[in-house]
Amino acid sequence: MPPTEPAGSRAAGAAPVPPSGGTPPARAGAPTPRRRRETVHPGAWWLWALALGTAATRTTNPLLLALLIAVSAYVVVTRRPHAPWSRSYGAFVKLALAVLVIRLLFTTVLGSPIPGTHTLLTLPEVPLPDWAQGIRLGGRVTAEGLTFALYDAMKLATLLICVGAANALANPSRLLKSLPGALYEMGVAVVVALTFAPNLIADVQRLRAARRLRGRPDRGLRGLLQVGLPVLEGALERSVALAAAMDARGYGRTAQVPARVRRTTAALTLGGLLGVCAGTYGLLTAAGGTYGVPVLVAGVAAALAGLWLGGRRTVRTRYRPDRWDGRAWLVTASGAAVAALLFLAAARDPAALHPGVVPLVAPSLPLWPAAAVLVGLLPAFVTPAPETAVKEPS
Repeated sequence: MPPTEPAGSRAAGAAPVPPSGGTPPARAGAPTPRRRRETVHPGAWWLWALALGTAATRTTNPLLLALLIAVSAYVVVTRRPHAPWSRSYGAFVKLALAVLVIRLLFTTVLGSPIPGTHTLLTLPEVPLPDWAQGIRLGGRVTAEGLTFALYDAMKLATLLICVGAANALANPSRLLKSLPGALYEMGVAVVVALTFAPNLIADVQRLRAARRLRGRPDRGLRGLLQVGLPVLEGALERSVALAAAMDARGYGRTAQVPARVRRTTAALTLGGLLGVCAGTYGLLTAAGGTYGVPVLVAGVAAALAGLWLGGRRTVRTRYRPDRWDGRAWLVTASGAAVAALLFLAAARDPAALHPGVVPLVAPSLPLWPAAAVLVGLLPAFVTPAPETAVKEPS
């Protein structure tokens, strides 16, 4: 007969005592341990975005460029995590729009080298001295010149938006953990620079919302001045806290390595960079086509070996390193496929990817290059959805 438990020996609501050798059952409402959510490697997002930006440099067709922007925007909307650093995509879009406006304004005021017959307006022309030949202020503004400026500016705007997509999708602190040891110090500087703009935007939005709730102006010169001082103060406090955290974690420590290893590292890195420069020059010139590829490959291999040896001087550990799994390969491959197919399309049908402006014709959407751009949507379907912020019960 099992022993009976004395009355009042267990508090009300306490978990029952398990039999010998068992595990205590989970109490109702107790938080369960959460497993680490598997996410895509941040380097894969950067490679995907840079590949889309590379594809944008191969065309001036506004329809293809708009399709590239739409592809990157859809992936950002569906896979952007809920974090302060992921809110910078809108700032990059505004910067791209500013590039378009400035480029068109310069073409209107300074003129365009593209000849045109469709005059939109004629501005008063300012006479310039003889030493300023080739430059004019005012004069005729043609539809051909504005169209050429719009196509050219859309290329740069698309590249900026693709970089913004990488900033919104890739966690900068996780990207820093994935860098080689030799690039750790430089990576810290880049990560701090990349996170400055998103944190600054978040501070401005928070302060403007607080001023609106208090009935104070948040627009105009007065609102800008009264918001700018707290933002500057927050940036300084963040810098001091970051410096203290880096100092506490031993940032800047280096290990003792033999002198011959240091000399070998310097020789490999310098020789690799020179090989990359010489190989790139050979690929860009007609006379160097025979030696360009081997010298470039040898330079890249030597530079990578130098980086690997240089990483021995950095003393640091990686907590939960990100794995480069199959989804990361799919994300990278989708961007690389878009870039490679647009390179092929630019070589086979340059007229479709670079519509003419003299005479002025409406651009057409080439079918198979457009289908190649849609391959960039693959990350929206093969990567996990971001976690939604759930408020903990009080």
